[in-house]
Amino acid sequence: MTENASAGDLRSQSDDIIVKIRGLSFRRGRLVVFDQVDMDIRRGEVTAVMGPSGTGKTTLLKLITGQLRPDAGTIEVDGESVHALERSALYRLRRRMGMLFQSGALLTDLSVFDNVAYPLREHTNLPPSMLRKLVLLKLEAVGLRGARDLMPNELSGGMARRVALARAIALDPDLVLYDEPFTGQDPISKGMLVTLIRHLNDAVGLTSILVSHDVAETAQIADQMYVISHGEVIAQGPPAAIAADGSAWVRQFMDGLPDGPVHFHYEAPALVDDLLARRVR
Repeated sequence: MTENASAGDLRSQSDDIIVKIRGLSFRRGRLVVFDQVDMDIRRGEVTAVMGPSGTGKTTLLKLITGQLRPDAGTIEVDGESVHALERSALYRLRRRMGMLFQSGALLTDLSVFDNVAYPLREHTNLPPSMLRKLVLLKLEAVGLRGARDLMPNELSGGMARRVALARAIALDPDLVLYDEPFTGQDPISKGMLVTLIRHLNDAVGLTSILVSHDVAETAQIADQMYVISHGEVIAQGPPAAIAADGSAWVRQFMDGLPDGPVHFHYEAPALVDDLLARRVR
């Protein structure tokens, strides 16, 4: 390989990474959430970040969007250092991201149509006729154009999550972040969401970051998976590689085993010592 060809390959690989995380460290008090974590999110792929509850998955999304600042390390989104940006530049960058919140976070006093229209009204000056067409197209993409006049309290849990997804893609983002999209969903709704996330990612040319502890559903649609524990990445690779990983921690999480490196009891003094100790106020 020539020197020029090698340099071109390196540039191509770099351009392929839309989110680049290097040396990320973050603490909450004495709790180490991330300790020198490196991750690459590749353009056009569905990348899953997995781990038990409390391992910092939602915190990672807040760090990527600039809602939280790391104690050390850098996060770049499409070449821009998130935490070095001024507020106006950070807001512009966020417009290129869509977020599906764990709760859906629909505005309860607005109809389905108006929930999806909300970001368009806030961030564009589109005429009403164009705005209407765009909202209907987004609702069609998630199969809910016929529900446009319903209120959030008239929706099932799965329908509400799909409306929230239509709102997340209203501004045609480059990057969509999913915070536990399958939580609280029945098997049919989970199946719909799995298909929808993969279809939208491929059909619209999105990049998706999906944080979840739902192993089976996530493994169906992820191109790459990161498994995190105790502030570190303990496994990474395509789903087949994670499924074949023989480490005790990965097997406990992926197979849902009750016994293993993750303990049932939170760290505490011995029970006898705790029961007999004088209570300190």
